[in-house]
Amino acid sequence: MWNDNNYYRHNCNRNFGPFFRRRHQQQPFYRADYQSKMKSVDPGSPLPVMQNGHLDVSSKDLDHMRPAAMLSTCGDDRQKPGGRSQTDLSRLAVLSYEQVARLNDVMDETVSIHGRGNFPTLEVRLRDLVAMVRDRLRAQTAPEDDDVAFSVEPAESVDEPSSFQVNSIRLNGGAASHVLTTDTQPYNDLDLIFNISLLGNRDFDRVKSAVLRALVDLLPEGVSRKRMTPCSIKEAYVSKMVKVNKDGDRWSLISLGTLPGQRNVELKFVDKMKRPFEFSVDSFQIVLDSLLLFYECSSGVPISENFYPTVVGESVYGDFRDAMYHLENKLIVTRNPEEIRGGGLLKYCNLLLRNYAPDYDGDGTKKLERYMCSRFFIDFSDINQQRAKLENYMKNHFCAPQEEYMKLQYLNVLKQVVEESTVCLMIHERHQTLALIAELSWQLMAGHGMYYYYHPPPQMTMSMGHHSQLPATLHCPS
Repeated sequence: MWNDNNYYRHNCNRNFGPFFRRRHQQQPFYRADYQSKMKSVDPGSPLPVMQNGHLDVSSKDLDHMRPAAMLSTCGDDRQKPGGRSQTDLSRLAVLSYEQVARLNDVMDETVSIHGRGNFPTLEVRLRDLVAMVRDRLRAQTAPEDDDVAFSVEPAESVDEPSSFQVNSIRLNGGAASHVLTTDTQPYNDLDLIFNISLLGNRDFDRVKSAVLRALVDLLPEGVSRKRMTPCSIKEAYVSKMVKVNKDGDRWSLISLGTLPGQRNVELKFVDKMKRPFEFSVDSFQIVLDSLLLFYECSSGVPISENFYPTVVGESVYGDFRDAMYHLENKLIVTRNPEEIRGGGLLKYCNLLLRNYAPDYDGDGTKKLERYMCSRFFIDFSDINQQRAKLENYMKNHFCAPQEEYMKLQYLNVLKQVVEESTVCLMIHERHQTLALIAELSWQLMAGHGMYYYYHPPPQMTMSMGHHSQLPATLHCPS
């Protein structure tokens, strides 16, 4: 069976009973070990800026170290009468030195933002990019005109607020999981969250202008800016822009252009987000403000075990320790999957492929999958929408060259879940979706010169026709 870079083909076995019991027998040993790695957050006083060593900072900077200020504004349960409850602090934990060192390595990564056409590639450390976007947000008093060049700074307007207040900056998604776990956790995206107040469409435009200004600041010396407009910079360096301002959600996303096989840089500007996670293992957010303050005030002294800042992580799923247990033990846990756009179906199949397992008994797993399939087909009811969503997901999540063959294994996992757990579609619609998955599989095989030996198991029914039968054994020519 194909095995490349520690990824294995998942057979989608639904009998998780013995494994379920074995995992939970080990839980007490894990929790005792966990206590020695990370620290809980005391609700009493502000956290120290440094875990080891001393750093001179202003009293204003200490406001960011209050535990209540580090809680995310995402989720419906955040807006509670009477403020935060003490139990909310169970979402927080102070990172160990090893985790802070891995975080520092991530922030020191050089990212390449590739320009289209004749625009040059922008090379910048992630920490510098974050600081530049933050500073531009604080300075941006009005949106830019799309057709006016960047040759001069915009004049301040008395009718506009003086600046954005950036409440916190966070590392999210796979990169945050990579920092927290003791195992090697691959990640494809660098997801950054800027918590700010977005009161209307004009604020969304100001955010876009601030990011485009930061990109202009990154242009190499000698590049003329006289004819560069916000519209041209957007076309050159931005691969995706999303704005959401309805049903209690207020946030925007700006994805910067990268080449296939490189990590995407996604900047998310969040005022409110009702559902900020899909599964507990992707619910982690690491607050970067103290680390950015350390970079500014440490006079170039590197992080060491005797000199490193206090960095706090949060699980927006709930209890931080529970979410860490799920991550360390590769467990799939969520709640209310019907609230997730797309039901989390595509992410769920990706986790299965990477040897994660549902933390439910057999009936619980079936119920979870039915909810996910139902929500997916509600949000993407048209076959063309399903094709576009699936192709885009595989493009973004299997972008490394060594992951190319994983696309076929992923489609096989998806096909099995859809075939076994879809209850909301008519028969011809179900046939259509399964035929789409099979078609994408054959296209991938044809494109890479692969072929399969297929032996259908005796219990498999042929009522779906050959379109639904994906091959089982992969052969790759040498």
